Amino acid sequence: MSLLGPVPDAVDELICSSRGCRATATWGLLWNNPKLHTPDRRKVWLACDDHRDHLGQFLDTRGFLRDTVPAAELESAPRS
Repeated sequence: MSLLGPVPDAVDELICSSRGCRATATWGLLWNNPKLHTPDRRKVWLACDDHRDHLGQFLDTRGFLRDTVPAAELESAPRS
C-alpha cells in the first residue's frame, strides 16, 4: 500500500468478519468492487488467522481482493 495510493476505510473493532466468528482480527483484507466503488476506495474485511484464507479466496475469486495487510496497520474509526 503506497502512501499516495488508496487508503482503506477505517475500522471500528478488530473482530473477524467471518459469520459467527468473534475472534480478534489479525489481518485486513482490502477489497474493491469496481461496479460499485471508485477505483481509489478500499473496503475492509477483517480476518483472524483461521479465516484469512477463506475470506481472501472469496474476494479473490470475484476479482475484488486488492491487498492483505496486518490489522495493526489499519486506521481506527473515530469514536463518537
